[in-house]
Amino acid sequence: MTGGGNLVKLRIGENMAKHCEICGKVGMVGHNLSHAHNVTKRRFEPNLQRVRAKVGNEVKKIWVCTRCIKAGKVVKA
Repeated sequence: MTGGGNLVKLRIGENMAKHCEICGKVGMVGHNLSHAHNVTKRRFEPNLQRVRAKVGNEVKKIWVCTRCIKAGKVVKA
């Protein structure tokens, strides 16, 4: 097998920290920048909310970003 990258596909209900279970949005890495231009690393996390939603024929609590909630991609139970 050539190439070194491993691709992992996620399905609804699988565990992965801090990600939207609808669109897959995850956090990003950036910098804090002070007035004196001191640069330190930080993370920008998505705004996730725990929502009771219909997934298939059952009701589950899932983590969903606010953009998906506003866009109506989630059917609340």
